[in-house]
Amino acid sequence: MNLYLLRHGSAGQRKLDPLVDHKRPLDKEGKQQCILLGRALNAMKIQFDSVISSPLKRALQTATLVGTETGYEKKIQLSQAMTPEGTWSDFQRLLDSVMDQEEVLLVGHNPNLPVYLNRLLSPSATSPIARVRKGAIAALTVQRGATRLQWLLDPRLLRAVQARDTKRSRAKTSRK
Repeated sequence: MNLYLLRHGSAGQRKLDPLVDHKRPLDKEGKQQCILLGRALNAMKIQFDSVISSPLKRALQTATLVGTETGYEKKIQLSQAMTPEGTWSDFQRLLDSVMDQEEVLLVGHNPNLPVYLNRLLSPSATSPIARVRKGAIAALTVQRGATRLQWLLDPRLLRAVQARDTKRSRAKTSRK
């Protein structure tokens, strides 16, 4: 199975009241991150069999925007395992439920998404292996209990590539 772990896009400052924070939407930068990421995944010809998101607004918006850009037309599933309060055992049960699928996108939050990623890659590691910024995605291959990191895309890299590709410049020619 190809598993994609995506941290929601930028959503501004965290709110102190948990009820208000759960309804915090993506900001303009977060929406742009999602669209850029969706286009990059589309260019890589990645199509998801399932998209599963935290029910928090910013994660669900991220899943929707990325799913739309990649042509995902099914209903996005919600899982408490992907919320900030989700546990490792909740996440393992979620993984077990999707093991029969080829391409799965899971959208979640800090602090648990980086913990899930690090535990999948190295169950015995005591220090983090990978950092996951807002709007970053990790592609993993999961086979017979072994997990391998394929790549990790940071939103800063996507912005840099887009900026380079959208600059207009004339070819330099020499007249001698």
